[in-house]
Amino acid sequence: MSLLTKFLFPPSLFVTATSLVSFSSLAIGGLSEIRGKHMQYSKFVGVNNNPVAESKKKLISSRTGMVLLYTPAFLAGLSSFAIFPDEGFRFFLLQSAITIHFLKRVLESAFVHNYSGEMALEATITILLSYFISSVIMLISQHLTMGFPEPPIDLKNPGILLFLIGIIGNFYHHILLSKLRSGKNAKEYKIPKGGLFDFVICPHYLFEVLIFWGFALISQTLYSFALALGTTCYLTGRSYATRRWYLSKFEDFPKGVKAIFPFVF
Repeated sequence: MSLLTKFLFPPSLFVTATSLVSFSSLAIGGLSEIRGKHMQYSKFVGVNNNPVAESKKKLISSRTGMVLLYTPAFLAGLSSFAIFPDEGFRFFLLQSAITIHFLKRVLESAFVHNYSGEMALEATITILLSYFISSVIMLISQHLTMGFPEPPIDLKNPGILLFLIGIIGNFYHHILLSKLRSGKNAKEYKIPKGGLFDFVICPHYLFEVLIFWGFALISQTLYSFALALGTTCYLTGRSYATRRWYLSKFEDFPKGVKAIFPFVF
């Protein structure tokens, strides 16, 4: 028995192909962030882009854009309870985790976050499709495991723990960010403080990475692991770019504050 088959369900050709595509696209996206080609939302709208081309882009409010990002993935998770009923406890856990995570992001985007500007419609559609498609494929990949024996090493409980740590930590640091930008200077960027912001500039991304690894351990499919690894690569690149942006804007930015992994990177 190979090492992979000890903790993964055997993948189909569909799962293997989608895993490769998902990981590759996310890893390339992370590399693009490091190289300065940014997804056009948050502080990176218009950064290092052709001014003429930028002026032709359709922009929408950040609040609308962020709510749109997560709604289809939330609906995919919610509808899966009707589409795939009674497929076992592991499937129920994955459905619940996906639905809870994206519902939380919809509610945060609508009622918690403070925004400084607009968001490119093209970026909104790209990210929306990424979240929606990845959620659907996670669920389909899990459905395709029906009838196969469980992996000898059961990772559901560690997955639940990682998911809970991730979702609580992500929410807490989003609250800190919302409090940072309130009142008269709501649209001004400041150096975040408190929580893990004293160690990394993007702890909310770190906890989102944990959420996706929670999905992976709960699911134990090749696709969920490829998605978690790809998400780690993309958010690491985005965090690196964010730290570089703060260094360029604030002379007093603490040099010991890393991008995403405390004391490491």
